[in-house]
Amino acid sequence: LHTTVGFLKKTGTEQWWLERHLKDPFVKATKRQHYRCRSAFKLLEIDDKLHILRPGLSILDCGAAPGAWSQVAVERVNALGTDPALPTGFVLGVDLLRISPLEGAVFLSEADIADPGTLRTIQSLLPVEKVDVILSDMAPNATGIKELDHQKVINLCLGLLDLSKSILKPKGTILCKFWDGHESRLLQNRLKEQFQDVRTIKPQASRKDSAESYYLARLYKGK
Repeated sequence: LHTTVGFLKKTGTEQWWLERHLKDPFVKATKRQHYRCRSAFKLLEIDDKLHILRPGLSILDCGAAPGAWSQVAVERVNALGTDPALPTGFVLGVDLLRISPLEGAVFLSEADIADPGTLRTIQSLLPVEKVDVILSDMAPNATGIKELDHQKVINLCLGLLDLSKSILKPKGTILCKFWDGHESRLLQNRLKEQFQDVRTIKPQASRKDSAESYYLARLYKGK
């Protein structure tokens, strides 16, 4: 009996998820506009409003798989040199997972951003020593324990802040995803120590029932 009830419950949950997914306008737009996943629209919305990606900029996309944010970045920084009248940018994506090749981007797959060896590899791949923008849509494998998952994603963001000391240009930008919780203010305060402008953003493409938001930190004070 317990097995049967559990199966029915799981099936009902899966059916609800599938129905929501199929009705999602961003999922439909993803297919129509050939982005690799719906998260592209989060970055598109943020950039349309706040213009963090511009032709000629160098971008580090952390947690890049499957590559949707890198797709947006390639377009916005003119990484393919599509418009010869504008400067040509550069996009480097890094992820623990394998990332399928994307024209206009360089990918470092199966690499841990927290590993010092990864930092050295990133620096060797960049056309210049540092980047203008660090993007992060990284998230840990969810345990289902809200506070633990929250702490893990905050730690990822704090790791990026440490990374910025080595790889982010002065006056550069970080955009990082976090899950709301008691450590969010700690991360926000740490960002405010290092950046002149820090704001919280929840794009429309982030589902309303999701705890995710983004910190946008601009004008890096580092050297």
